[in-house]
Amino acid sequence: MSVMQRLFCMLFFLLASVPCWSALDRIVAVVDEGVILESELERKMMSIKQSLRANGTPMPPDSVLARQVLERLVLDKVQLLQAERAGIHVDDETLRSAVEQIAQRNNLTIDQFRRSLQHEGIEYSDFLNQIRSEIAISRFRSSQVNGQIKVSDREVQHYLDTKEMKGESVDVEYALSHILIATPSSASSAQVRHARERAEKLMAELKAGLDFRDAALRQSDDEAALTGGDLGWRKLSQLPTLFADEVPHMKKGQLAGPFHNPSGYHIIRLTDVRGGESIRLTKTHVRHILIKPNEVLSDDEARNKLVALKTRIENGDDFSELARAHSDDKGSAIKGGDLGWVQPGALVPPFEEAMNGLDDNQLSAPVQTQFGWHLIQVLGRQESTDGDEVLKTRARDEIFRRKVEEETELWLRKLRDEAYVEIRLEDNAVDPTESFMR
Repeated sequence: MSVMQRLFCMLFFLLASVPCWSALDRIVAVVDEGVILESELERKMMSIKQSLRANGTPMPPDSVLARQVLERLVLDKVQLLQAERAGIHVDDETLRSAVEQIAQRNNLTIDQFRRSLQHEGIEYSDFLNQIRSEIAISRFRSSQVNGQIKVSDREVQHYLDTKEMKGESVDVEYALSHILIATPSSASSAQVRHARERAEKLMAELKAGLDFRDAALRQSDDEAALTGGDLGWRKLSQLPTLFADEVPHMKKGQLAGPFHNPSGYHIIRLTDVRGGESIRLTKTHVRHILIKPNEVLSDDEARNKLVALKTRIENGDDFSELARAHSDDKGSAIKGGDLGWVQPGALVPPFEEAMNGLDDNQLSAPVQTQFGWHLIQVLGRQESTDGDEVLKTRARDEIFRRKVEEETELWLRKLRDEAYVEIRLEDNAVDPTESFMR
């Protein structure tokens, strides 16, 4: 066979193989300039099914589960694309640290954790990509939502006064489940009426004995749908204002709703109540060096500058002197980067999460927030049992969390509505022209 004949045969083979590959891994959704592949959907569905079986949750039909899972993937893709546009990326050191923490929480080494994932049928590379995506999404949400939220002293005092008047403890926690029948951010009166009718019909079915977890899996538009609507344990102030006043008066197992707000119609079930434990407050003495990207200094260059500073400190250079010379946080730079003793909730979440994971005198890897890149060092910790201080700090944190949840829900709805989404899921049970966010 001649060289030309061999090349022709190779080309024919490659061209012939393209349709086979496309059929094996086709596109099930187009999201702005990104796509979601069938293999991604199948892997996510497999993971969700394993979780549902482990929790004893009734398994919905594949068509229903595919709808819920694909909507979750669409939301994640929208956020990831927006995060990329905002210049947010997760470096390998941050990813490694996150995986180590996950392994430690499971009392495993990295190698043991990797083998455990393989035993569950999860590729380690897929797991790393998922964690990287989750960190990027968390940072993007924080920059878009958390940084805009403020809690005033008046709000804190009003919250504490209200709880005292009602005889409620700020430490009582509620286990809740939730179903959302969503409406678009600019819903017509007909869409709102249709959502209300769906919610009222579903509420009647739940009261008649329909399993709540199964109903959430099949019909809820909330992010918690894939866990049967489980919101976990939450303090009263961590609940949406919409039904926070109702929950303390509910009995275990009781249903309430539908409640209406701009996101749609909500139905809740109280599963359990606990609380009344004593509370303690841990303050942290922390310092940092901040490097801000700008027109001259790129995001990668800012991070690399911090890596170089960290190396110098590890080799004996003084943290305080380097902070005075290099930190872009001028308020703390003059004090050698010292932020003093800070209470929980006083710093932006990515910073605080990294800080809480450090031992005393340990240096962090570069940490990215909406302000730039930080090198963090914890100098010490102390616990306080001052009743007023603890209660005010806890109240401020809980009010902040409630606001974050409410604003995040609206922000996600708006983000989803503004994105270009084309569903290509070929299933008779799913109308490919219909938005999943009804």
